[in-house]
Amino acid sequence: MSGRGKASGTGKARAKAKTRSSRAGLQFPVGRIHRLLRRGNFAERVGAGAPVYLAAVLEYLSAEILELAGNAARDNKKTRIIPRHLQLAIRNDEELNKLLSGVTIAQGGVLPNIQQMLLPKKGEGVSTAIAQGESSSGSKKPSTKSGGEKRTGTTSNSAKSS
Repeated sequence: MSGRGKASGTGKARAKAKTRSSRAGLQFPVGRIHRLLRRGNFAERVGAGAPVYLAAVLEYLSAEILELAGNAARDNKKTRIIPRHLQLAIRNDEELNKLLSGVTIAQGGVLPNIQQMLLPKKGEGVSTAIAQGESSSGSKKPSTKSGGEKRTGTTSNSAKSS
């Protein structure tokens, strides 16, 4: 007997494997990102911390976009996020819009935008026009009756004389 190896069942039990993603507290796969960095011809060597950092950045950006898209879906009274919600979320956020300015989202549509010159002026708004119409029509009614005479004074005088 050479004394090499151990008999099965004796010695320490091997600890359960723990992924690098769970060690870093991430949901994104650190091992897969490491493999893609090695095989992607980005660099000859890839450090151990690089895929962890990249996975954390990707997870943060994804969470940020999903949160804003979820808010956009809720604003539209929907429970499912569609490409339109992603487009609204990204284009309404200044930093994400700058980061993804060259990205086209399929089925995303465009942001609603009305030129300032096409909008009604502050003093000529619909609500102010309605309010002015009511006040002017209320003042015109008494003056237009019976040749510009007031209703209250003329009706009582004409009724007394008749």
